[in-house]
Amino acid sequence: MNILIIGSGGREHAIAWKCAQDDFVKRIYVCPGNAGTYLEDKVSNIVIDTKKFNLIEDFCVKEQIGLVIIGPEQPLVDGLTDYLQNKGIKTFGPSKSAAQLEGSKTFSKDFFVKYDIPTAEYKSFEDFNSSVNYLDEVSYPTVVKADGLAAGKGVIICENKESAIKALNSIFNDKAFGKAGSRVVIEEFLEGEEASFIAVVSKDKIIPLVTSQDHKAVGDGDVGLNTGGMGAYSPAPIVTEEMQKKILEKVMYPTMNGLINEGFPYLGFLYAGLMIKDGDLKVLEFNCRFGDPETQPILIRLKSSLVELCLAAIDDKLNSYSINWSEKHSCGVVIASKGYPESYDIDKEVKIKLNEENDLKLFHAGTRYEDDKIITSGGRVFCATALGNDLKEAQEKAYNLVNSVDFEGSFFRKDIGFKGIK
Repeated sequence: MNILIIGSGGREHAIAWKCAQDDFVKRIYVCPGNAGTYLEDKVSNIVIDTKKFNLIEDFCVKEQIGLVIIGPEQPLVDGLTDYLQNKGIKTFGPSKSAAQLEGSKTFSKDFFVKYDIPTAEYKSFEDFNSSVNYLDEVSYPTVVKADGLAAGKGVIICENKESAIKALNSIFNDKAFGKAGSRVVIEEFLEGEEASFIAVVSKDKIIPLVTSQDHKAVGDGDVGLNTGGMGAYSPAPIVTEEMQKKILEKVMYPTMNGLINEGFPYLGFLYAGLMIKDGDLKVLEFNCRFGDPETQPILIRLKSSLVELCLAAIDDKLNSYSINWSEKHSCGVVIASKGYPESYDIDKEVKIKLNEENDLKLFHAGTRYEDDKIITSGGRVFCATALGNDLKEAQEKAYNLVNSVDFEGSFFRKDIGFKGIK
């Protein structure tokens, strides 16, 4: 079987690496991929404009692609899954309609209310003046969110009215997030501990993946600007067996059934970002794809076939699929470029001194391969991922792996996994 993976980040490198472990998989193409996928066995990078669906279709026909896995959110929101499935090409990812759960925060919040899914109080606005007028009615801190896709950076926590006005001005008037900021959601600030709950969903069937927790803030101790994620670990102790049952009962099944009721049943990875406090939970957001950087520590624990799992979901056979996990813990630490998550440096040559060991994997994200060199090309450049008998061991091994990577201006958080260890 030949496989096509859409995307260029750490998530896509991890997916390609995992798919390549199946003997029946002959070739994996990643569009556009990165230096890591370029160097991976059985994997090739290709460059096709993913907005030109017909060119993706032509490639799938030419290379006899048996499975397409769409990594990032934008092609899902654009409707690539619908197009390819309508052409008879097996594609793993939700429809354009279902992807609205991530593509529009207003849609998702209204959906939560309609289907009695616990979430923060909110209001949505389409202009600067009305949103500013509402600020007198909220308590602080409050949260301002760009409605559309903003690469994980469209959420601003505002400590007072002045900072909220500044955030709204940045979104509406300065167009900080482009079209994603044509509408905003102003939302109640929730206290507690965040966790990621990711599952494979196929219509009315669901297989939860192992639990995980990521670190969104750029600085140690969870301070500073929000990022796409500075690291993650699995499992997340905050998601106990009892809490997992509650998440399935109050969040995942109502969402799955609500989407069926709306006329667009779900297929793909469904990711609930949760806030948990005192045994209670609320949904912060939904993502309609595998999280990044959660993918890396989750997939390094997956013992069974990711390809077979995706095909079982597409063929509506999840009920008969059994998924197997390593009992070990995992930790992934993101190595980022100077300036990230704001304006950051690129085009830095990377030096890597890797000791090839089991239970370790350096996943590439913002890299390219040029003239036999690895060059930085993004804000998040690598995710150093490791397995350990406990989280402390996984953390130590991940940081040892971090130390094998060097490029000008690199930085990383030094406390990934601290919540799970404390």
